[in-house]
Amino acid sequence: MRVPASSANLGPGFDSMAAALSPRLELEVEETGKFGVETELPVARGRENLCVRAFEQLHPADGFTFRIRSEIPLAGGLGSSAAAIVAGLTAADHLFELDADLFVEAVALEGHPDNVAAALHGGFVVCADDEVTRLDPPTGLEALAVVPTEAVRTRAARAALPAEVPMEEAVFNVAHAALLMLGLARGDWDLLGRGLQDRLHQPRRAHLFPRSYELVGRARELGALGATISGAGPTVLVWCFYEQTGAVAEALAPEIEGWASLLRASFEPQGAYVVEL
Repeated sequence: MRVPASSANLGPGFDSMAAALSPRLELEVEETGKFGVETELPVARGRENLCVRAFEQLHPADGFTFRIRSEIPLAGGLGSSAAAIVAGLTAADHLFELDADLFVEAVALEGHPDNVAAALHGGFVVCADDEVTRLDPPTGLEALAVVPTEAVRTRAARAALPAEVPMEEAVFNVAHAALLMLGLARGDWDLLGRGLQDRLHQPRRAHLFPRSYELVGRARELGALGATISGAGPTVLVWCFYEQTGAVAEALAPEIEGWASLLRASFEPQGAYVVEL
C-alpha cells in the first residue's frame, strides 16, 4: 500500500484545495496470526497507531502485522496523518473486498477533506459539496518543500483564525483561487503564480512561523513561481517550473540554513494504490 504526501490550502484555497506530493508512506499488512506494528518511525506501536485505527474503522486488526515506512515528515503540514488514515482504510478495504466509501471514512477520521482527497486521488483536488473534483498536475510544474525543524500545533493554527473575515479579503481569495485553477488547467505559469496569494489564513498565522511566512513573501525574488504555507504550517511549499527548480534550490539553501531542511516534493498524479506482494 503506497500513499502520497499532500499539501492543503494552496494559498487561497483554504480548507477546500490540496495537492498530492511525491514523498510516500508505505504500509504492508500481513496476516501473521498475531497483532503487531513494525516501524522505525517515532509513532505508536499499539492499536492507537493511526494506520491501525483507520484499518479498524472497517475491520478488526486481530491477527495482522502492520509494517510502516514513510518519507513524509511527521509534523509540518505535509499530510502525514491523512496518508496514514488512507493507507489503513485502503488496506482493509482491499483485503476484505468491502467496497467502502473511503473518502467518507477518511474525512470522518481526519476531520477535514482536503488532505485525504489528495492522498486518495492524487493530482490537484477541490473539495466542495461533499464531492472531490480532480485535476492532473500540468507538465513541468514541480515543488520544493522547506521543512522547519520546529513544528506548529494544528490547534494553535486553528485558534489564530477568526470566525468572520472582512468582505474584501473573502473576495480577494475567491478571485485568486480562480486564477490558480485557471493557471493549473491551462499550464499558464503567470496566472498560477498570481493565484498563489492569500489573505485569509497565512497572514493571521504568520506569528506562529515568522521565518516561513517571510520566505513565502520572497519566493519570487528567489526565482520561484511563488510559495504557500503547506496546510497549517510551518512547511513552505515552493512552486517552480522545472527549469527553475535547481537554481531555486540553490538560492534557498543559505536562506534556510540552521532552521529548516529542503525536500524535493514534486506534484504527484498517482493517489493511493495497492501493490500485491
